[in-house]
Amino acid sequence: MNLKALWIAALSALCLPLSALAATAVQLEILDRKTGEVLPVYWHDGERYVAGEPRREYEIRLRNQGDGRMLAVTSVDGINVITGKTAATLGSGYVLDPWCLVDIDGWRKSMEQVASFYFTALPDSYAARTGRPDNVGVIGVALFRERVRVTALEKDERSNSATPAPSAEASARQKDSDMNSGLKSREERLGTGHGRRLDSGAVYTEFERASDQPDEVIRIYYDSRKNLVARGIIPRPKYRVAEHLPDPFPNGFVPDP
Repeated sequence: MNLKALWIAALSALCLPLSALAATAVQLEILDRKTGEVLPVYWHDGERYVAGEPRREYEIRLRNQGDGRMLAVTSVDGINVITGKTAATLGSGYVLDPWCLVDIDGWRKSMEQVASFYFTALPDSYAARTGRPDNVGVIGVALFRERVRVTALEKDERSNSATPAPSAEASARQKDSDMNSGLKSREERLGTGHGRRLDSGAVYTEFERASDQPDEVIRIYYDSRKNLVARGIIPRPKYRVAEHLPDPFPNGFVPDP
């Protein structure tokens, strides 16, 4: 499938020799825009979670750890971050050059600007405000390798020497059935808002997917720290610090002022 995909031109210089880290095709991280720190990941039942702080802006960092271009179709709360449409794996995405990283810092409004991502209460989320609150609380990236065109001679050589490889169909695990357990109401969940405008240039580039099925789908769920603790995803502190209460009789006599 051939399409015009977006390439973030402003970050084209961030190409690093990271072959030693190439355990997966693309590394996904969530960063706090104010501090620049990567949010810690908590593993629970084979899924990844991060704790967001309401009103704090964040960005999605994707690092290509391979020597071929990748297409990253990215969604937040079930919505494509480029088009604003309900996300599908064959939707629009960003192209990652080999060994490069890009920061996706908002909902794309034009080729020059985005509206920043920020953590917020569910009713204020972009998904809820556009009538699509059902998938609030997850960031997803569907990854596609680029189709490599070969000559007729190369095709013949491959057919004679190569053995068929199993298809790399990505399987998406269903979200935990108890996603909302322990919460008083849906409104207490955290979502992603449609924030202030940020400069973030992009250009179109050609990209042909090797397959209509993604090579990999990466998911990171998010919610407030309070909710993740209540659901047992973030462990509770082992020791409770006793609240300090003032002592009405700290001394036996009245000291001089």
